[in-house]
Amino acid sequence: MPMSFDPFSEMDRFAASLLDNTRAPRVMPVDLYRQGDQYILTADLPGVDPKSVDIDIDGQLLTIRADRSVSNVDGVKWLANERPRGLFLRQFNLGEGVDTESIRANCENGVLTVVIPVSEKAKPRKIEITDSKESTKQLINV
Repeated sequence: MPMSFDPFSEMDRFAASLLDNTRAPRVMPVDLYRQGDQYILTADLPGVDPKSVDIDIDGQLLTIRADRSVSNVDGVKWLANERPRGLFLRQFNLGEGVDTESIRANCENGVLTVVIPVSEKAKPRKIEITDSKESTKQLINV
């Protein structure tokens, strides 16, 4: 079946190539949700070598960096070259309610999963209510 020429798709590709700055970090798509006493962050990193992924925390700022490189293939004529490559970067301000010492991560099938536990101080707890007469008596008897 012969391929048809789509001038609009060619214009889109040309415009994207003009606007593409491969030195600028790209944004990786993520999902973030809370499940029980932890936050779960998943990031799509298809084709990224897990060894190129770097996760660090500075204070309450979590930074995820990944590099997706495509091997140079000499002597080929690209028919489509749309998959993003280069540096991917995301940063998250975690706030004070997480246990930064217990964060863990793994990468499987091109999906990075970061588990961020909630700190003990930030977990919901019951506050005991005392009878005001009893607390007054306790203050007097002390």
